[in-house]
Amino acid sequence: MGEDYASGGDDWSYGYDEEDFLVDDDDCGCSSGRSPSESVERSADTSLPYKVITRESLLTAQKKDLQRVMEYFSVKEKHARTLLIHYRWDVDVLLEYLVEHGKERLYSKAGLRNMEGSAVQSPSIIDCCICYEEVSVNEVTAMDCGHFFCDACWTRHFVVKIQEGQGRRIKCMAPRCECICDEVHIRNLVRSADPNLADKFEQFVLDSYIEDNRRVKWCPSVPHCGNAVQVEADDLVCEVQCECGLQFCFSCAADAHSPCSCRMWELWTKKSQDATNSWITVNTKPCPKCHKAVQKDGGCNLVICTCQQAFCWLCGAATGREHSWDSIAYHSCGRYKEDHKKKAETVKKELDRYMHYYDRYKAHLDSLKLESKQEQTVMKKVSTLEDKESTLDISWVQKAFFRLVRSRRILAHSYPFAYYMFGGLFKDEMSEEKEMDLNKTLFEDRQQLLEANVEMLSKLLEEKFDEFLVAGVLDLRDKVQAVVVSTDNLCRNLYEFIENDLFGPLTKTFERIAPYRSSSLFNDFKGSVEV
Repeated sequence: MGEDYASGGDDWSYGYDEEDFLVDDDDCGCSSGRSPSESVERSADTSLPYKVITRESLLTAQKKDLQRVMEYFSVKEKHARTLLIHYRWDVDVLLEYLVEHGKERLYSKAGLRNMEGSAVQSPSIIDCCICYEEVSVNEVTAMDCGHFFCDACWTRHFVVKIQEGQGRRIKCMAPRCECICDEVHIRNLVRSADPNLADKFEQFVLDSYIEDNRRVKWCPSVPHCGNAVQVEADDLVCEVQCECGLQFCFSCAADAHSPCSCRMWELWTKKSQDATNSWITVNTKPCPKCHKAVQKDGGCNLVICTCQQAFCWLCGAATGREHSWDSIAYHSCGRYKEDHKKKAETVKKELDRYMHYYDRYKAHLDSLKLESKQEQTVMKKVSTLEDKESTLDISWVQKAFFRLVRSRRILAHSYPFAYYMFGGLFKDEMSEEKEMDLNKTLFEDRQQLLEANVEMLSKLLEEKFDEFLVAGVLDLRDKVQAVVVSTDNLCRNLYEFIENDLFGPLTKTFERIAPYRSSSLFNDFKGSVEV
């Protein structure tokens, strides 16, 4: 094979010029002298529609939004935090509410009243309205709303709320008071009683920036890496990658699954158990006594369960244990139960259809795992070739390898998509069966073209190009570049067909998929590939 490429005799081209190879260095997140897995944190790239927030940068990101609100409203940090927590750390939503309803209603809705605070005007000894004890005024704390109680009652109230996981927005104890308690008072009182619980409260306040913010989500990695991802745009249906390497859907926090919608992917992940149940229905019969599933392991239709109950395999009815060539003692059935037969046939047909799509999905995921493991082998070839020909640009290998992994993932997930898209999930919205069959054919045509390109790209990258002469390397480069551009176009066309021709006409349901980007979001090939 290597000698054929070295000869440069094949006239093999898709009709693309070298400048048409549009996959730039950012597409794989690395330069020609570095392995993709060793790439720099690509999340810092301003061209990406998201950024990664580490534990170290979480406080800085939170302070930035707090400062913005403090300057705009001329309020203290504790009040700015209360506003942001109530409006889920979305400054734009907060400002929109201000324009529509005014500042007074904005504050009231967030539980802020009497922003200047209230001093306790009372004798040196007062009665606490919670415990009815006489306490010194020095042992009384007043909140911004004007309500004051003894420190012991406040502390017990705060401890219970924090232990219940409600530490982010603790309301005043006074009846029908919706005001939010001052976090400084909470911190001081709880720390004097339980320093560990005070630290937990601090973490609640800090984590609220992520857990209450619709544009920020924790990375779902296991074990947790401690990072979060913030989406810059308003469109939350997208796929992102954490610095730990995990690629996931921002909308549902599952593994990256486009072109499947989140609903399709949720149904697919639950399908494994359903498939097991379908196999049981097709291949077993329930014992009429203990109701356990029994599988027949011989030719005789007299079956005996582990509970020692004998029953007829044909109709499922209990029988005696004696039988001859043509009959079973105390039992006679001349036909199958028609309803059970039809049910089993329907289940088997659906199981066969599921296995058709699952086998192809699994096959491509297996290929993806193997190709990801070959990264070091590919980089070793690149290193060897660079040592031999230092002036030769080999960056196209890394770009092509990235495109292979990215496209293989898309191809694998296109099978769960097809299973649901053309399997009755939207049957109420498909006006005609002919229309559905036509769309299915058009989709499968695109799917097969993509599959052919992905397999061709995989085959080309398996070549021992480190043993080629310069002419052979250049010839292989032209072929790889052509396939990469073609594969990229096919992926884009597949997504456009799904969005415009398949999801576009739907009126009763609203399905979205993460958009396809040629300059991908993913900076390397790390991260687990879940089957």
